[in-house]
Amino acid sequence: MNKRQSEYKPLLFTTTMRNPERLKDFLTVLAEYDGEILTNEIIDKVAKSLIQKGLYQPMKVSSAIKDKRKNEIELSETETEKVFSDNPQSHKEAGFEKGWPSRFDTWFKIAKELGFVWYWQNEEIKFSESGKMLLDKEKPENELMVFANAFAKYQRQNPFRRVLNKNVPLILLIQTIKLLNNDPAYKRAGISRSEIPLLLCWQNDNAESLYREIKKLRKKHGYTPSDEVILDLCYKLLNETKRDDNSILGDYPDDFIRKMRLTGLLSLRGGGRFIDINTKESTAVNYILKNYISYKEFETEKEFFEYIGQVDHDLISTLTVFKAPAKTTKAELGKWVDHYAWESIKNELFNLAQKKSSSDDILKVIEQPLRLEFLTSLAILKKLPNVIVKPNFISDDEGLPTSFASGGSPDIECLEEKDTVLVEVTLLTGTQQHIRESFSIHRHLEEYVKRGTKSYSVFISPKSFIDTERYFDFIKKDSLEVRISDIDKFVNSLEMKTTLNEVTA
Repeated sequence: MNKRQSEYKPLLFTTTMRNPERLKDFLTVLAEYDGEILTNEIIDKVAKSLIQKGLYQPMKVSSAIKDKRKNEIELSETETEKVFSDNPQSHKEAGFEKGWPSRFDTWFKIAKELGFVWYWQNEEIKFSESGKMLLDKEKPENELMVFANAFAKYQRQNPFRRVLNKNVPLILLIQTIKLLNNDPAYKRAGISRSEIPLLLCWQNDNAESLYREIKKLRKKHGYTPSDEVILDLCYKLLNETKRDDNSILGDYPDDFIRKMRLTGLLSLRGGGRFIDINTKESTAVNYILKNYISYKEFETEKEFFEYIGQVDHDLISTLTVFKAPAKTTKAELGKWVDHYAWESIKNELFNLAQKKSSSDDILKVIEQPLRLEFLTSLAILKKLPNVIVKPNFISDDEGLPTSFASGGSPDIECLEEKDTVLVEVTLLTGTQQHIRESFSIHRHLEEYVKRGTKSYSVFISPKSFIDTERYFDFIKKDSLEVRISDIDKFVNSLEMKTTLNEVTA
């Protein structure tokens, strides 16, 4: 069979792992087999574990299984075995046997390409330094560092992909933004969202040429070129190879912006219409341009994996999350309280509770767990302006969240009269809610109480799990109070009550 010829393609990282939380959950399962030889037996074990935890959900299941999925309750071993046997896979990936082995590769290939874990059938499963950093549950801020490390090195024309495009997307983006910002004709807002498709289809690493193309586009069409204009330019870059128009204009740019935001290096401007350099990370941006603007090309997947998976500790040390986390200031938070009407905040929180997506240009590129922290902070301040609200997420120079707080901090601290209220939020609702949230919430509250701070915690989720409720009831014996509230109940209470104490009573 003839090997498929390389061609110019628009950039899409993956269709199967759209958010880092899902990627980390999958990798956590695989990490149990770090150092072992990847056999079909291990592939089956990984698949069954993912099915049991609800991370992978085959279609052919009973109504009882569907009900457990809905409530995020893990399946029993018997249920898992049945779902596994009832759903043989017809999937086929190059280099992997048809069926579950190929499905395995579909799940994890983006993690291999970004340098987190190496695998191949009948070879050792090996997590890299960056992969192990990503899975350190005590340091959620590592996520930003790991993705900054990966995308500073990520090459379009790497051995995992058959493409002719040759550039490092992050560097091409940064260089183009700098050229646009240095042009006196513009207002230093960065690159427009509508111009991102050109970057995703760009053939080479010549940022000067891309800048001039955007300058011509702006001169003729301003900042709002029609879809037809953008598609015409993109197809010229793709040598007229037809792609899905909606993907080029919408899905691909959204995915790219989300991925680049994971580095902490980019900010959103103009209500989400522009992407710009985060001035809080100027040192890291300059380091990347100095050290990665020239890059080595790789012949084999293993060589590229070892390059991208190795942590550049000098790069990591330039990030504010490593030095002194750039948390949101009162003024930055207040700006977004003014930007969003109460009905918008309310509806976006309801959307999160119901697992619905957002159509807001800003919110939709903030990962949902971080979005919940952000919107909860805005909701409290919007309705209770006398409460001092201190979110602990890491933010960019616009005050928008880029990363979670360190593992030792509550999500949001609220000061109301003499009380310090620790607000903890999650989108988890089933077994994992208790496993991943209860103990850290207990630890955070205990630390505040031990140092003499008059405190209680509020735990907000779409729906509390029975084991979580039992656990928080149990720790009352130690005079630790955790109040539980569903998102909907919390939002509705904010509309009716005048103090946080009343809202969470």
